[in-house]
Amino acid sequence: MIPVIDVGEKAAEITEPWSPVDVAYINDQVIRLALFHGKYHWHSHAEEDELFYVVKGGITIRLRAQPDVVLREGQLCVVPKGVEHRPESPEPSVVLLFEPRALKSRGD
Repeated sequence: MIPVIDVGEKAAEITEPWSPVDVAYINDQVIRLALFHGKYHWHSHAEEDELFYVVKGGITIRLRAQPDVVLREGQLCVVPKGVEHRPESPEPSVVLLFEPRALKSRGD
């Protein structure tokens, strides 16, 4: 049987900001759900792109060498591999992350 995943129920499993939970696996990819609140640390991923999709709230992705990316509910962006970034959100926001399974969720 093909499971139906309730994103709201998965969001309830999150115990603290910046601690993603795995939602689903697709080939060599994982969909993670995280609560963004406050500022994360600067980091990059040498080998993997990272997709951010805002389910609830809004986030800013600070970039060192480019203009910041501001995302609102229903919007997404892909941060290419090697790009140093720092996500932040002044209010609690729920974000889906689409990443390779091998990606370290906490950056480098």
